[in-house]
Amino acid sequence: MLISQGVDIVDILRIKDVMNRRKSFKNKVFTSYEASFCSNRYNPFPHFAARFAAKEACLKALGIGLGGFGGVNRLKEIEIKSEETGQPVLCLSGSVKKLTIEKSVTQISVSLSHTFELAIASVFLMSMN
Repeated sequence: MLISQGVDIVDILRIKDVMNRRKSFKNKVFTSYEASFCSNRYNPFPHFAARFAAKEACLKALGIGLGGFGGVNRLKEIEIKSEETGQPVLCLSGSVKKLTIEKSVTQISVSLSHTFELAIASVFLMSMN
């Protein structure tokens, strides 16, 4: 079994600033589910930042990062949903899902956390290769 990991940390104020300056950022990066989930929180920015970190961590775990494979344009293909328990779940679509199939990924694990200033995410991909 092969395990690959991606980790990313994001400054919450930076995400807040970008979202306030570039109104299109939210629609380019986050799915409607994610936008609704985060926007319904008292302070949505830590939740947006954690999800952005998870998207980048997923791309890193896949070995491409934001700069490779058109990563920036693939961010909406990586969606972070929540179980009833609050546990985050990574849902993939499009070319990112296709890449995980090509890499024989059998299991994906994501963890999110944040403080008042920073959000962090870790993604593990397990495959039989």
